[in-house]
This record gives sequence, C-alpha cells and structure tokens, in this order.
Amino acid sequence: MAAPLAARELLLPLYAFNIEVSRAPWLTEEPMIAEMRLQWWRDALEEVAEDRGRRHEVVDALGFLDADGAGQLDLLVAARRWDIYKDAFEDAAHFREYLDRTGSALIEVGFRALGGTVDDDVRALGYTSALARYLVAVPELEARGRLPLVDGRAEAIAALAADALAAMPKRLPGPQPARAALFEVAGARAILTRAARDPMAVAEGRLEGAPLAERWALIRASISGRV
Repeated sequence: MAAPLAARELLLPLYAFNIEVSRAPWLTEEPMIAEMRLQWWRDALEEVAEDRGRRHEVVDALGFLDADGAGQLDLLVAARRWDIYKDAFEDAAHFREYLDRTGSALIEVGFRALGGTVDDDVRALGYTSALARYLVAVPELEARGRLPLVDGRAEAIAALAADALAAMPKRLPGPQPARAALFEVAGARAILTRAARDPMAVAEGRLEGAPLAERWALIRASISGRV
C-alpha cells in the first residue's frame, strides 16, 4: 500500500497470489490434498503463460506476467512443497534455494513487471528480506513440527544474518517506478542486525521490532531509497 497506485495494480495481485500459495500447505493435514492445492496453482500459472485465464480473481489479475515471470512463480509454488512435510533441509544450498524461490523470486517478478532490470543488488535484497521474515517465523515453524534451520546453533544463526547484511546494498537499485517492488525490504536490516547480535532472539521470538520503527523504515525506503 506504500507503492504508487499504478504499481499497486501489479503488486497487489502478485502478493495475493503469494498469500494463497503460502497458506495452501497449512490448510490440511493431508499431504496429498496440499499437493493438489499447489498443483492447481502451477496449472494456473501455465495457463497465464499461455494467455489463458481461469476465471479466478487472483489468476486473472496476473495477466501482466510474461513467460519468464510465470516460470519464476511456478518455481515458487514448487518450493512450497517443503512446507507440506516435516523433512529438514538437505543442506545450506537447499535452504538458500528455498528462500530465493519463495521470497527473492517474488520481489524479482514484481521489479521486472514495473520496468526494472534484475541485478545482483536486487537479488541480494530479495534474499535478505526473505531471510529476515523467515527467521521471524522460526518459532512458529518449530511449534508446527518443522525443522526450519540447517544449523540452529547461535553462532551459525549469527553468521547467517551477518553474511546477509554484508551483501545487502544500502540503497534501493533501479528506476523509481520499479523500486516499489522493493519496499517490502524495509525493516529487514533491523531484523537481521538483531539476529546477528542476539541470535537467541530467533528461537525466543524476539526479532520483530516495534511497528512504529518498521513503519519509519518503510517511509524512509519509499522517500529516500535507503534501506
């Protein structure tokens, strides 16, 4: 909602799609049903790529996607299969791939749709945002019987956050219209800084800051481009 109206017309359906997909694995205890729900979205994206609609309010609103965008979102849906089961990530590369596909890809698709060219800075911002939100969710994931981290030791979590911070650009890249797709990164730096300094805050659910502080970070990002 902090984005200009023209950008919202693309970003709102994109994030509505993400909400529908991300909640699909948690709506049932039956893995087969969850798989079917995710497959429905994969089939829908194939129809979007072929310019065929499904008469679904979210799917129809994604008509602005090109084949590459639909393909990235298809990988996002496929990555959400991990949420269905209680298996651990295979290794650090698998964990990074999950965050890139479920978080960074969403930002990249929105950035491209608004006229931006995805580069390493955009990818780094997408990853740091995905990691920050994921670390906030760790206690909930553990409560639901998942194994959310490859290495849950305090020093490993601190290093994970510190590495992401080191790669995070200080300003939003790209042309002004496309930057609206990056506004969600606001607040990620503060979350990761807390995780690097106090990794026990992850397991204890103390990562999120005050709503006012995150709102200020969003205002600063939208006006000055600083994150």
